[in-house]
Amino acid sequence: MALESHRLSILNDDEIEDLYGMPRFTDEDRHLYFDLSPAEKAAAGAIRTASVAAHLILELGYFKAKRQFFSFEPADIEEDLCFLLNTYFPGRDVGDIKMPSRPTRGGLQKTILELCDYRLCGTDAKAEVDTKAQRFAMLSTEPIFILREILQQLEINRVVAPSYSSLQDVVGKAVSGERTRITELLSDAMTPEVRQRLTTLLEADEQIYTISALKREAKDFTYGELRREVSRREFFEPLHDFAVTFLVSAGLSQESSKYYASMVKFYTVYKLQRMQRPTVQLFLLCFAYQRFRQVNDNLTDAFIHLVNQYEKQAKAQSETAMQKALEDALKNIQAAGQVLGLFVDESIAPEVPFSEIKDKAFSLLDREQFPIVSDYMRRIAFDKSAFEWAYYGTLSRTFKQNLRHLFVTLDFAGRIENAPLVHAVHFLQDLFRRDKSPRQIDPALFPVDVIPKHLHRYIYVPSEEDRRRKVIEPDRFEFLLYRMLRNALEAGDVFVQESTEYRRFEDDLINDEKWKNRDGILSDLNLRLLSAPIEDTLAELEESIESLLQRVNQRIDDGENKHIKLKGKPEKRRWNLLYPPSDEPVNSPFFSQLPGIGIADLLWFVAGETSFLGGFTHVLDRYVKHDPDPKEILACVVAMGTNMGLGKMSEVSGLSHSSLMSTSRNFLRPETLRAANDAITNAIAKLPAFHLYDIQDAMHSSSDGQRMETQIDTLNARHSPKYFGLQKGVSSITLVANHVPVNAKVIGTHEHESHYVFDLLYNNTSDIRPERHSTDTHGTNQVNFIILRTFNHEFAPRYKNFPKKAASIIGFQQPNQYGDMLIKPCRRVYDDLIIKEWPNIQRILVSLAQKDVSQATIVRKLSSYTRQNSTKRALWELDNLCFTEYVLKYIDDPNVRQGIQKALNRGEAYHRFRRAVAFVNGGKFRVKTEDEQHVWNECSRLIANAVVYYNTLILSRVYERKLASGDEQAIELMRRISPIAWQHINLFGTFEFSPSTSILDIDALASLYFDPTFWLNTLKDQGEAPPR
Repeated sequence: MALESHRLSILNDDEIEDLYGMPRFTDEDRHLYFDLSPAEKAAAGAIRTASVAAHLILELGYFKAKRQFFSFEPADIEEDLCFLLNTYFPGRDVGDIKMPSRPTRGGLQKTILELCDYRLCGTDAKAEVDTKAQRFAMLSTEPIFILREILQQLEINRVVAPSYSSLQDVVGKAVSGERTRITELLSDAMTPEVRQRLTTLLEADEQIYTISALKREAKDFTYGELRREVSRREFFEPLHDFAVTFLVSAGLSQESSKYYASMVKFYTVYKLQRMQRPTVQLFLLCFAYQRFRQVNDNLTDAFIHLVNQYEKQAKAQSETAMQKALEDALKNIQAAGQVLGLFVDESIAPEVPFSEIKDKAFSLLDREQFPIVSDYMRRIAFDKSAFEWAYYGTLSRTFKQNLRHLFVTLDFAGRIENAPLVHAVHFLQDLFRRDKSPRQIDPALFPVDVIPKHLHRYIYVPSEEDRRRKVIEPDRFEFLLYRMLRNALEAGDVFVQESTEYRRFEDDLINDEKWKNRDGILSDLNLRLLSAPIEDTLAELEESIESLLQRVNQRIDDGENKHIKLKGKPEKRRWNLLYPPSDEPVNSPFFSQLPGIGIADLLWFVAGETSFLGGFTHVLDRYVKHDPDPKEILACVVAMGTNMGLGKMSEVSGLSHSSLMSTSRNFLRPETLRAANDAITNAIAKLPAFHLYDIQDAMHSSSDGQRMETQIDTLNARHSPKYFGLQKGVSSITLVANHVPVNAKVIGTHEHESHYVFDLLYNNTSDIRPERHSTDTHGTNQVNFIILRTFNHEFAPRYKNFPKKAASIIGFQQPNQYGDMLIKPCRRVYDDLIIKEWPNIQRILVSLAQKDVSQATIVRKLSSYTRQNSTKRALWELDNLCFTEYVLKYIDDPNVRQGIQKALNRGEAYHRFRRAVAFVNGGKFRVKTEDEQHVWNECSRLIANAVVYYNTLILSRVYERKLASGDEQAIELMRRISPIAWQHINLFGTFEFSPSTSILDIDALASLYFDPTFWLNTLKDQGEAPPR
């Protein structure tokens, strides 16, 4: 049981050791840090005593490495001292070197500070640190953020960092001071109405506390769930309106607001009621602010989803009606012939009234079939749109019930060019808010200028009073408006201001005030493409593309490109690419002969090797009454990662359900699981075998989505008959590099994977930094090439129909300038537009580096085909140039294509592995919220990373031995052995999470492979080593 501490828990033991622990040098480190400049040699030479001079060089080297001074015993420095004596004091022995006195050491440290131009953190420096810490706390109250910023400022100002406990106190004081500042401002600013509403949140009716009901999230888009979501919005609206003004005036950042809001989710109502009133009022206000915007996003999502649903229903019904009309026409064509025969029937006297002939005709063919058969005979196409709009009348009762209350609740705004639509929206909203129906309004008052001309024939119908006069059909007009509003929301032309996903695009960009310091921001980002003149970038692209066009076509004409297949006559040649194979077997036989190991023992072993358990920090920063129990954390990880759940885990592990619930609530969050995963992936990256999996000497990653069925409805779970039949599900997108799952995200199946490609790469917090990234066609859009290139990633997707995509490349000359080239541009680039819009493009790309809004949100808006302006067209044009350069390289180099295929295969292999890990309950999610989906997915990733670490460690031991013996053939074979293997891992059965008493000997396992018979058996079905 840990003592309750007033100090913030910021770093784990390993992180503290990394900052303040004495350096442990390798020979390479000693050559680096004990190398002396002329000034340093002079300082050492000026000291008469060899012992003192040696300690100066020793402490100088340690200071260069850690920017700290250390206390040590002679045994701690023996190896370093031997190196120094051999280098600078030949003939001296370690026994000759004595430890300097305290005053002497003080003098040495002063000399070192002068040589390195550093100073100690004295009174003035500490006061400066306190001031900056308070400023950093205004940006974010996350202690780790404040600490990192302080350490960075100390380094910039060349000040030696004070002790960790001193920094804990500084950060703690800043966090407390910021909270006090905000609560005092809030107490002064609150109106009686706001104060009362905040108090109401912690009151209860006969069944449930108000805050508990308001914390609940909508499960789906049914009418009842959405009505409750609307009610939540109505309650939060006055608090949100107050918070909008207060948060700005108080200088509270979005990060801090989200942090305070999360406290409401963590604490029970009981604990909230017993907190200091100003603190809980701050938490509740921030929660109301964040929840209101989330509800707006949810309601807008629901509106778009339902409009799509009704539109699909109408289109499906019109398709069915067209097929039926065709069948009826064909079935009645014989009767139509008989009707025509009446006009040449000699038995019918000329004086017979036409009414009798009509009666005879209707007896042969039903009256209602005449228009259908007539249109068919005259080859007039069936008007599906007419039926579709008529069907909306059938749906009117349904869409009025489900859409009107959403439409009335949300506040829409738009751009000047969308004024007619916004005016029409406000017109209809005003009617509904006054409890009036469009049928009660004079049709002449309708804002008809919003109706597209090509739809007039469907929206206007004959008047009941005068069939010759056309009037607006109100239900059709209403749905037309909903459909146009849906399109405008998706395009970003109309927005919901108080939301996150659907606010103005300009609000997602770096604000005007910050952008005034454009040069400083570009300098800090240090991104070459953004800092270079756009004219230089275009010149480089022109040189590259034009030379590639010549090379690619010349090699095709000369027959040097053996992987392109030509068809047709010379004047109408068509082509296709042949793809070289790229296989890396999953569940390689290399691991099949190893002794089995249980998942609990494996996790304990990996925890000892990587210290990933240090990533599980308590949700509270201080006053934590006990340390986490490692076995409970591991049990929770396995329970969630395998889809078993905590209830079943308590039964098979002997751990109490209440303790598992408490541990998961306190320690398992997306951020702690990400930290734990990073600890393992960083350890994998340091293993010798890791770079065996580089593709063409580069770190080549891929991302792809894996569909997972959900058993409990959540808003992001959607129907997808192809994957889930009649059920719903979500998609988990994973970034895989060198077989390691380095980042992942759960999204709805309705969301486009391409919007999350950069998000996954940019928000990858591990040390594994891919240089090249591949996706399939689903990962492509109009901006990913230029975005990834800006942030130093090469985008290399695999297209489904590559020749078709290649037909859209562009060049710096008109197409006729390229003669009869097989591969040539379809048009000239609009380079003038790119140059003109470059400052605006810079601002957009810089905004992607912000944390205020998700990268996926900006990419989604940039990728929208609907909304076009000159800046977006210029950005797309720049992307097209990057795409063109890539296409030409892809055609010319089979190694590029093979590498892309290999990277994508690794992603598919991880999906199969993850499916095996999350095996319980058929791999279906059994969670109630989107947050829980992320937690369970991260737990699966952690288990997978642990297995990959274990396998890569064994491979590394074998690789080092083969490398030392010069066995190149074995090394080449090992490049094809994937660490994605689990046949030797026991994921089933009972679980014992107490630390194992037996020690896992990796060297002993690795030594098995040095037996020739064992080695040959492990390589069965592995195949010959491919040329590299």
